[in-house]
Amino acid sequence: MDVNTGVATTALPPVLMVHGWAGSFARTWQMSGVETLLQETGRNVVGIDLLGHGTADKPHDSSAYSDMSLPIRQSAKDLRVDAVGFSLGAIALLHAATINPNMFRKLVLLGVGDRIFEPHDPAESALIISGIDGTAAVENTLARQFGNYARQSDNDPLALKAVLQRSRGEVFKRENASAMSAEVLVIVGDRDFVLPADQLVQSFKSAKFKLLKNCDHFASTDNFSFIDAMLDFLKD
Repeated sequence: MDVNTGVATTALPPVLMVHGWAGSFARTWQMSGVETLLQETGRNVVGIDLLGHGTADKPHDSSAYSDMSLPIRQSAKDLRVDAVGFSLGAIALLHAATINPNMFRKLVLLGVGDRIFEPHDPAESALIISGIDGTAAVENTLARQFGNYARQSDNDPLALKAVLQRSRGEVFKRENASAMSAEVLVIVGDRDFVLPADQLVQSFKSAKFKLLKNCDHFASTDNFSFIDAMLDFLKD
């Protein structure tokens, strides 16, 4: 009940927040203050650390990572929730939605594009692994950026390599996207290597797209335009 109007109100569902590869809930969403901003709007935030990251277990066997969306599904249980995911976190959210298309009410996908419909290219993982191992060419800025992420203080580089070497299973399909009942907001920086994202956006029943100006993949989670768009999308 709203004490000012006397009108009955319905509580909004919790918001699951999922980080990207080599990140964690604490580093990606808490240290940046994004969690606090969302809580100040009255939302209950549930932080998730994917296997191999943050406070979760960090096995070195790649077969342990065949189901990256498991902690998401365990956290949601039988509830219909909202969720925000960045990069690998967004991919894991979409995998969860292929298992339960009605799991999400509203879904914010940051740093993913049309390539999610394509089979994984092992060369992409090999490039990132070269950055972790320190064998990447000096001029390969992208590999070295990923390598720097992997070597942050609370990370286990061997676990993160195992994540990259995991079996990917079936490719996410347009039919999977169209089966989802969630309202979706796709957000990508205009300098992000995941672009384009047009086909992904068009595949959902209800979706909006936000392009972040002068923003690359790695700066997306701290981008003010992303934060404003995410808060506005989840406000009701």
